[in-house]
Amino acid sequence: MIQRISAGLGNLVQSFRVASSSSKIGCYYGFSSQASSSLQQTCEPSIYREDDYADLDWDNLGFGIMPTDYMYLMKCSKGEDFEQGQLNRYGNIELGPAAGVLNYGQAVYEGTKVHRKEDGRLLLFRPEQNAIRMKFGAERMCMPSPSTDQFVDAVKQTVLANKRWVPPPGKGSLYIRPLLMGSGQILGLGAALEYTFLVYVSPVGNYFKEGFAPLNLYVEKDFDRASRGGTGGIKSITNYAPGLKALTKAKNRGFSDVLYLDSVNRKNIEEVSSCNIFIVKGNAISTPAINGTILPGVTRRSIIEIARDYGYQVEERVIPIDELIDADEVFCTGTAVGVASVGSITYEGKRIKFKTGAQTVSQELYSTLVGIKMGLIEDKMGWIVEIE
Repeated sequence: MIQRISAGLGNLVQSFRVASSSSKIGCYYGFSSQASSSLQQTCEPSIYREDDYADLDWDNLGFGIMPTDYMYLMKCSKGEDFEQGQLNRYGNIELGPAAGVLNYGQAVYEGTKVHRKEDGRLLLFRPEQNAIRMKFGAERMCMPSPSTDQFVDAVKQTVLANKRWVPPPGKGSLYIRPLLMGSGQILGLGAALEYTFLVYVSPVGNYFKEGFAPLNLYVEKDFDRASRGGTGGIKSITNYAPGLKALTKAKNRGFSDVLYLDSVNRKNIEEVSSCNIFIVKGNAISTPAINGTILPGVTRRSIIEIARDYGYQVEERVIPIDELIDADEVFCTGTAVGVASVGSITYEGKRIKFKTGAQTVSQELYSTLVGIKMGLIEDKMGWIVEIE
């Protein structure tokens, strides 16, 4: 059971909460100098020297690829199991022009993060859940997949080999991208004859260019993200490029992201292009139910568990778009985005605004989640894996 934050730790966590719609969370991700001096002191590395880190501007990390030192590679043939992989220097990989991933999109991927604690220890968040989700996705895409132990071990090895790229405490995180693909060549439509599992990493800051400012979403009515019987419920690489047109259109109009509706009735909210969505009304928190078109996010699941532990009534159900009108708050969750507050949603020309900033439900849940990930709150759920 997660206990609500104690008074002392509560003061610490409160100091990096968003105080207003324009504020930043300061020390935790290095985007603001407004955090209290006590929090800044807490975030200073206590063991690692400056020369233990890669030469980067840690105070200004964005969310982009930054070549690191090593990546992990493991291969197997169709009908076989993955065996021992190995670390390789980070670099390009060779694929034949008829590779299954290039011609037929046979691939799934995952995303997780590592944070550095104040004493230098590296903390990984629920990697076994990513391994399980990859296995589920691989089965849907007719691919073999690493075992949970192989997956977690590969992630650990990759992180340790790139330890100097893990940002200092409070400056960001090391994003980890496990990728499973059909690397063997095949001309006719079918499963590839060879598969490659690889893991690479990149130090990152905030996902959205707005930083920690509330998101402004646009409800998309012309394009679908996923349909029943499709691949919306797995992290297939084929899910994402089709959403670029709607996302580009929304961003060109000044919005942060796109909120999709169900493909059948076009009246129930489903998912944002890069994350899951929640709505808050009083003590009730609702999120669209997992039905095959919505990705079962690891952060989504964690927030549900934290919220229920705090006494909130959490419902996974069908949510009509019309319910947004009466919602108190809306927020999004995902590995890349964390917990992102939504300031407004525009639907059919009408802009609906929501409560943001300090003393919101989303900030309470965010503070707890980040506290656990950073080792500031006791992990009574068994979510943290220490890498050593």
